[in-house]
Amino acid sequence: MTTIRRRDFIAGLGAAVWPSKTIAQQTARTRQIGLLTPVGSTRLLADIAAFKGALARFGWTEGSNLRIDEFHGGSAIDRSSYIAELLNRGPDAIVVFGGESTLAVRERTQTIPIVSVGAGDVFGRIVNNIARPEGNITGVAGGFASLGGKWLELLKEAVPRLDRVAYIEAPPSVATNFFPAIADAAKIMGVKAVEIPYLNAVDIVRGIDAFAVEPNAGLIIPPASFAQYGDIILTLAEQHRLPTVVGGLPKEGALISYGANGGDLWRRAAYLVDRLLRGTKVSDLPVEFPTKFELVVNLKTAKAIGVTIPDTFLVRADELIE
Repeated sequence: MTTIRRRDFIAGLGAAVWPSKTIAQQTARTRQIGLLTPVGSTRLLADIAAFKGALARFGWTEGSNLRIDEFHGGSAIDRSSYIAELLNRGPDAIVVFGGESTLAVRERTQTIPIVSVGAGDVFGRIVNNIARPEGNITGVAGGFASLGGKWLELLKEAVPRLDRVAYIEAPPSVATNFFPAIADAAKIMGVKAVEIPYLNAVDIVRGIDAFAVEPNAGLIIPPASFAQYGDIILTLAEQHRLPTVVGGLPKEGALISYGANGGDLWRRAAYLVDRLLRGTKVSDLPVEFPTKFELVVNLKTAKAIGVTIPDTFLVRADELIE
């Protein structure tokens, strides 16, 4: 798979000042952080590599003055056991990916600092004051509910014949609810928008199979749904020749991906961890939100499902995957 960069990405998540060697030498004592993610996909592991690289530039090196205990697993049972083991190791801070895992960790500790990555609007439920977080959680959000309308807009522009769209609805207990914004945009565009709720993979298969019976349809896949069932959803989308848009970057196999650059989110998480390890209080580390988003178009997927994307849309892409 070849990627073509359309323009260099300029992160809008704030500038970081890298410490000098003198400052780094002040962190001689080995510190410990825990890392918990619901999945261990290739893309996420690449983002974590960016996180570790940023930590090293801040003066924190694994095997030298930093220990990172990593746990990757999707089931609630796995997550519960991982959190218990993580806490038993007494970390100085915990880095968590996603809203559901963030809530699970918060239930088990209200004292150890938590840096949440990609939780989106869930921050509004777990942090009373975004500018001065109360309690033990801060972090870097991946997006917000209004993005749902943008995803539909992009999918409609890329596939003008589209007149039906289904939103793969992640369990509502923790996930950001993008559907209201999707429904509002659909009314303006004359597109019929429906939800496909699920509790497991069987629900997804049944829902997509039933939805795909009629023509001119497409799928909107939020980050939470993709993280757990992305492979299944994209396989079904190709079988039914359904164009897809996915939140977050990039999502291999999706026709369109639109969201904040994952590597940049994780590098900002490294900045927050560095501040915490150097003694900054959680309340002095505001929750950060992305201000720059990227558009990725997968031409290989377009060919596979028989879609020709207008050139006027392609020239807007930050990246084309061929």
